Amino acid sequence: MILFLLVFLGGVLTIASPCILPVLPFVFARAEQPFLRSGLPMLAGMAASFAAIASLAAVGGAWAVHLNQYGRWAALILLTAFALTLLSRRLADALARPFVTLGSRLAQDAPRAQRGGPGRSLILGVATGLLWAPCAGPILGLVLTGAAISGPDAQTSLLLLAYALGAASSLAAALLLGGRVLALMKKSLGAGEWIRRALGAAILLAVVAIAAGWDTDVLTRLSLESTNRIEQSLIERIRPAASGEAPVAMQGAMSGAMTGAMSGAMAGGAGDAMSGAGGPQKPGVEGTLPSLAGATAWLNTAPLTQDALRGKVVVVDFWTYSCINCLRSLPYVKAWAAKYKDAGLVVLGVHAPEFAFEKSLSNVQRAVKELGVAYPVALDNDYRIWQAFNNRYWPAHYFVDAQGRIRGHHFGEGNYGESERLIRQLLTEAGAKNLPAPGDDVDASGIQAAADNDNVQSPETYVGYERAENFAATPALQPDHATDYHLPPALALNQWGLEGRWQVDGEKATLMQAGGRIAFRFHARDLHLVIGPGADGKPLRFRITVDGHAPGSAHGVDTDEAGNGTVREQRLYQLVRQPGAVGEHSFTIEFLDGGAQAFAFTFG
Repeated sequence: MILFLLVFLGGVLTIASPCILPVLPFVFARAEQPFLRSGLPMLAGMAASFAAIASLAAVGGAWAVHLNQYGRWAALILLTAFALTLLSRRLADALARPFVTLGSRLAQDAPRAQRGGPGRSLILGVATGLLWAPCAGPILGLVLTGAAISGPDAQTSLLLLAYALGAASSLAAALLLGGRVLALMKKSLGAGEWIRRALGAAILLAVVAIAAGWDTDVLTRLSLESTNRIEQSLIERIRPAASGEAPVAMQGAMSGAMTGAMSGAMAGGAGDAMSGAGGPQKPGVEGTLPSLAGATAWLNTAPLTQDALRGKVVVVDFWTYSCINCLRSLPYVKAWAAKYKDAGLVVLGVHAPEFAFEKSLSNVQRAVKELGVAYPVALDNDYRIWQAFNNRYWPAHYFVDAQGRIRGHHFGEGNYGESERLIRQLLTEAGAKNLPAPGDDVDASGIQAAADNDNVQSPETYVGYERAENFAATPALQPDHATDYHLPPALALNQWGLEGRWQVDGEKATLMQAGGRIAFRFHARDLHLVIGPGADGKPLRFRITVDGHAPGSAHGVDTDEAGNGTVREQRLYQLVRQPGAVGEHSFTIEFLDGGAQAFAFTFG
């Protein structure tokens, strides 16, 4: 009950968010009319359309986003027509005529009643709700994140309803208060017709603001700090009640180096914090293999089920193709699959994306082919399998015996020998004989070579503003707004910055014109950057330097000695691999073509 009250309060606070400001003229436009016949139906329409769009977002993901954008434009057209009717009574009569006719046929009501009746207000409310849904704020975002992870259910629907009711309540209060103010103005000044026209002009201005994106760009900069603090406190209160996997799955907070640090403690083993050298738990029963029905697609196999895997020893590997920790563990997983396939082992890769581009089926197909992954891969774009395992990490390995029982797990890199011993034990229990000899027959080279953990002093660093840290350029990161950035004369260790015109969103930075740069002061043998081409997919040229010079022998697998490289697809690129002694250096990448997208730095 407390959770629903908090979400309801978050809806009430929506009216204090600058993103709602363009909607208020539509609300006040009904203030001079009876609340039960005009205001209440409008609010009901707003809540209904908002709840529908939000539910579609939880169920349909990107599909609903496209639908919602079409809805926004349809709403803008409708609201523009409504604004024009406020400016011109003749136009109002002309546009109202079809509604009057329809109302006469359906309800046998008088044309004059239909012109200002609840039906028109309901339609207006539906249009306004379509505009309101994308601006609902961080509380709604958290609810939808939980729905994306655990799947839409009754609680999700009730939370969305609570949020919609809270927002409608605050707008109802504004409507009632606004009605009194407008009535007073009309009585004292006789300004009814001018108020009507002013409201029409205000709505037209609001439509222009929304169409131009000012409602989520310029107006966001006017947000009151107090409102932000209240919303943030509500999020912190709600977070424990949401699924524990959501923040990790959606934000990648525990991937990279932190995965290893936590995995040692979670798996009960002490070891290298950077490699996650916590071995599989001693054989016991940790649970049973959950359903795999949540997969959104399958590669290298027909869809697999629990029953189809019964009698097989199964290794479930949670990974994503731009995760460096996953890439470094992949050679060992591939070796297990090849070595023990004939003995009854099935390796199942569960691809749970960290970035939006990793949800693309074609991107994952390309990565699986290029990485030589021949075993079954389930695409877990909705994190249903992730949730079923109660998983939190990339990579994560779960070991399942022939009876379908989970007998051990390991999070992060490392302890491959111990993992292989557990696989052999489970195969032996299942009746396998004459197993191939264990050994280090693993080709972990190039980008997949083990990290030099003794020399890694730089953390995984995200470029998008939602998780960015240690940003040192000027001005500070400007969310969702194209900005000219400038690097300082020097960077301290683990500071980074942008140079040139970039637009930074929640998960990435997009270069708006050629010649932009990213700089990072790092200490590690390897430096990687997750990057991709622009929306048109055309290859982009880049050049890197280390301490202001071409990298020479310190170049990575995706650059040459002169520092040249090309971005052809969205993935992790190894840009630097230092030979010999590892030290602290200044790295710069310059993109010779515009449109490049940069997501995250990782090190090894």
